[in-house]
Amino acid sequence: MTLIKSISGIRGTIGGQTSDNLTPIDAVKFAAAYGTFIKKRNPSKDNIRVVIGRDARISGKMISSLVANTLVGLGIDVIDLGLSTTPTVEVAVPLENADGGIILTASHNPKQWNALKLLNEKGEFLNGEDGEVILKTAESDDFYFAEVDDLGTYSKDQSYLQKHIQEVLNLELVAVEAIRKANFKVVVDGVNSTGGIFIPALLKELNVECIELYCTPNGQFPHNPEPLKEHLTDISELVVKENADFGIVVDPDVDRLALVCEDGSMFGEEYTLVACADYVLGKLGGGNTVSNLSSSRALRDVTQKHGGTYTASAVGEVNVVIKMKETNTVIGGEGNGGIIYPASHYGRDSLVGVALFLSHMAHEKISCKTLRDSYPSYFMSKNKIQLTPQINVDLILEMMANKYSSEDVNTIDGVKIDFEQQWVHLRKSNTEPIIRIYTESDSQKSADELAERFITEITEIIS
Repeated sequence: MTLIKSISGIRGTIGGQTSDNLTPIDAVKFAAAYGTFIKKRNPSKDNIRVVIGRDARISGKMISSLVANTLVGLGIDVIDLGLSTTPTVEVAVPLENADGGIILTASHNPKQWNALKLLNEKGEFLNGEDGEVILKTAESDDFYFAEVDDLGTYSKDQSYLQKHIQEVLNLELVAVEAIRKANFKVVVDGVNSTGGIFIPALLKELNVECIELYCTPNGQFPHNPEPLKEHLTDISELVVKENADFGIVVDPDVDRLALVCEDGSMFGEEYTLVACADYVLGKLGGGNTVSNLSSSRALRDVTQKHGGTYTASAVGEVNVVIKMKETNTVIGGEGNGGIIYPASHYGRDSLVGVALFLSHMAHEKISCKTLRDSYPSYFMSKNKIQLTPQINVDLILEMMANKYSSEDVNTIDGVKIDFEQQWVHLRKSNTEPIIRIYTESDSQKSADELAERFITEITEIIS
């Protein structure tokens, strides 16, 4: 069992001992630290407000109640969206003129996990400096709770399903009428979380026929919730059986989007961003893009095709957003299927991704597989090595950087080694006790072989 504290929030497995797992005491302590941070940031403001929402995890209602009442105890007004998505809370924070937001979700992690993901007043993830302040506050127990007459208020707002969808439909490049006339038929895998509510509702507004698979929001994930090929055999089969135009897969908090072609093959979550960027850049006549170091070279190629400039950032949504703002990027995100479209908001949003992809399909009038085949053919292998506390990851990464110093090595986030025809990115995860090993090459065989080579080299060092 595990508890991971980082600048982006606190994440852990439910149950067990305090400080070793995500127990009720840990949830309260971290919520108190965040609330204290928000209050100190707004010392002269009355009626400080925080928006919260959760995915459909079994532990979600418990954690949400603990967090909400802790904030109320600090004198903070809480607006609870209930079953929601990460991007919905991000959208709601500025619309509610709130001072921050908390999403109760462990994203792609299995059902025994949960987490508190923290937002600022813009509905964006906190930066590293603010995250460090909250971590120190949590460790110091430096909280001051409100007296009875100064307690915060608690209210529910279940209107944001429709509000979020309307925000998406209002985007200039979302071709609502073209989509409605295209008569698309799709299969949706909502992994029994809130994507099973939000994605079908969006598709209904766009006149898209929706075949629902695992769309009951009960938190009983029917497969590993990370939207990778090996976890998506059910939807692949159903897309073919239903003669659907394509399949849509989201993770439990709906900030990652993967697609399945009409023949059951993977469009590839790396290519979700590529396709959406191709559409946006084509409509705008060019523009800049950003993705993280672990993302496909295909985005670079498509950006250059449209006359724009591609920039790589460190891994992590906050790092991508910072780089996007620096480079005046029109669309960006992460190769894990995370679409960040500033015309909407600076957060990964699968609803926006679905709408942009449908717009692209409606205009191109070609099959999903044909669209995928039109992009540069890169193949990725995503692997990981489980860590134990005694492993010195920084030393391992330093050794790998030194070993391959004759190649193009980037160390802004772990170690990325660019070879002429392929690359490998090695980094310690911020959300799980693992080393992630991502590779890309011109064939799946080459990408897998490169990954195995580095897994072997690192395993030999560890042993």
